[in-house]
Formats: sequence, C-alpha cells, structure tokens
Amino acid sequence: MNDDNTTAYLPQDLDRALLVGRVWREDGPALVAVRQGEVIDISTQCDCMADLLDRGDAADFARSVEGESLGSVTALLQNSLAEPQVAPYLLAPCDVQAIKACGVTFAVSLLERVIEEQAGGDAAKASQLRAELKEMIGQDLSRIAPGSDEAMALKTALQARGAWSQYMEVGLGPDAEVFTKAQPFSSVGFGARVGLHPASKWNNPEPEIVLAVDARGEAKGATLGNDVNLRDIEGRSALLLGKAKDNNASCAIGPFIRLFDRDFTLDSVRQAQVTLRIEGEDDDFLLEGESDMREISRDPLDLVRQTVGAHHQYPDGFMLFLGTMFSPIQDRDGEGQGFTHHVGDRVTIATPALGALVNRVDRSDDLPPWTYGIRQWMAHRHR
Repeated sequence: MNDDNTTAYLPQDLDRALLVGRVWREDGPALVAVRQGEVIDISTQCDCMADLLDRGDAADFARSVEGESLGSVTALLQNSLAEPQVAPYLLAPCDVQAIKACGVTFAVSLLERVIEEQAGGDAAKASQLRAELKEMIGQDLSRIAPGSDEAMALKTALQARGAWSQYMEVGLGPDAEVFTKAQPFSSVGFGARVGLHPASKWNNPEPEIVLAVDARGEAKGATLGNDVNLRDIEGRSALLLGKAKDNNASCAIGPFIRLFDRDFTLDSVRQAQVTLRIEGEDDDFLLEGESDMREISRDPLDLVRQTVGAHHQYPDGFMLFLGTMFSPIQDRDGEGQGFTHHVGDRVTIATPALGALVNRVDRSDDLPPWTYGIRQWMAHRHR
C-alpha cells in the first residue's frame, strides 16, 4: 500500500499540532512525540500513553521532553503503509486504556440500525424498509434532542404504531449506548489491515473521531477511528453486538493522538468534518462521503460523562469512539443490495486537524492472530 503523498495523512497545521503515538521498533513498542516533522522516542521518560495523558502538563511534556530521534514522520508513514510493514511503523496510539464506543449518536445511523434490526440482517430488504421508515417518522430526527419532551412524544407515537425499536431508545432516549469495542492492545494502527468476521456478508466501515480520556475522566486529545461494523450479524440480534464489533483487527485507531491545547480544543472536535473514502481493489468501486460533527445528537462531553463517573471508573483511562453518521448504502454488487466490503478495499478516514487513518480490509481469520497483550507489554517494559 505504498503512497508518495504521505503529508496528506498529517494535520494541515502540523507545525502547531501536538502529536503523540506509539510505534513498533525492532525490539518492541515505543512511545513517541512528533516535533517539526521529526519522530522522537520518549519511552525512557514515560512508560505508557495512559501515563502521558494522566499528566497535568501533558501538552508541555510532549512538546519538550528529550528522546531519541527515529527520523521523519513521513518516513514512518511510508513504513506503516508498506506490506509487510517495516519497523519502525505506527501502532494504535493507545495502550492500556479501555476501548469504548458510543452508538446511534447521529440520526442517519439511528435509522440504519433500525433498518438492520427490521431486516434481520438481510441487506436485500434494506432499501424498502428505509423508504417506509422515513415516511412513517416524517421528520428530521437530527433536530430532536435525546431525552427531550419532543423525543418522548415521538417515542409514544411510534410505540402506538408498533414501530419503536431498541435503537430508537438509545438514539432518542436519555441514555446513550456505550459499549466495549475492543481490548487493550488489540487495536491496529495506520496502514495495518482491518478484519471482518468470515461469517459476515453485509458490513461497512464506521469512521469516527475518538477521544483520549485520562483516568480522571478528562478528555486530553483526539484521534481517528474505524469501528468496523458487521451489519448482518448485529441486525440478526442486538445481543450479537460483541460478535459484530470485537474481532481480530476489527478496531483501527490513529495515526496519532493530537493533544488539546490552544490551537486544538474540544470545540475543534465539535466543528470537525470527517470524510470517508472507500476504493475497491478488485473492482472500480469508489465511495466518498462527509460527516459533520455538528449534527451529532449528544455533545462529546455528555458521552464522556455517561461513560465515566461515580457509577464507573477507568483507572487506566479510555478511548471513546463518538459514533458515526456513515452507514454506506450505495449499491455495489447489485441493485438494491447496498454496500458491503470486499477484501482489499482501501478505507481512508480523514479530517484536516487530525490527518488521515488509512487501512485495507481483510478477513479476521486470515490476518495474523493477536498475540501481544498486557503481559507481553509488561515483560518488554521489564527488560
């Protein structure tokens, strides 16, 4: 997956961006910071990403701490895009943190989850159900605040018509859907292949902004993520969410965490536009779209508060996917069949302030097994 235009995968204001991440070196993983286009290994000064994010002076620390130069960030991106990847290459920028995700936070994704449920995982039924639901609801769900009187009135009306859904409950009700997407150290990074469960025949990428939250529940930065989704598996039953969401290489995060500072804040996230590009390797398929974070139904900090607080703590911090408005419906393999991945698809998720996350699609059972977990990391740190 070689690419000469690697600068396009970095923030447009790279000279001002405070970027931190993780790379794989010949002897194991390393924590890095990017300064003026140079990658600095700061592992001798900080054990892990969770420790860095917990620092009260995380931004100043990343800006000034000494370390070993690993060369240019563009060379690192090229190494990461190579197949096979060449050390040093990018890993997911998180380590011991929990990987959490919010679902149904955009009106479009709400409708598509209801369609999956009513179609029972059959993609051929989706087009007809989409038209029927839009006619039945008769209004723009993105304008309705979850938990509001208007939302509860719509719930009552839809229940009376037999159209209420568990997805509408979390999309319009007071409680957000927050689930565990993946285990610590299981996410893949920029350039790696993402995995689809071999049983799935209807699936898609879910491009999202991901918050990096410290142990105190404070959002310290943001990055990009692909919450790979199996529409047919989850559509058969919401109780299959774990199988639909957590598989080998089914979670991609990167390329770096951009720390919040005066040039990049939570308001930057709230105003972000996220683009998606899917390029088929075995056909001429091309899909492009754009997601506006201003259309999210719940504020990012509300999603953080629903995840962490007196009811639940995360002593190692967590990464929080904020949800997607993308559920690609463009026909690919036949009229009315909608979209599903092919092996080899190249997926690019991008926003100017964070750069771009690029991955190719493969089957989870054909990818290298996940073998590097917490014990292996601890042994590496001990050595």
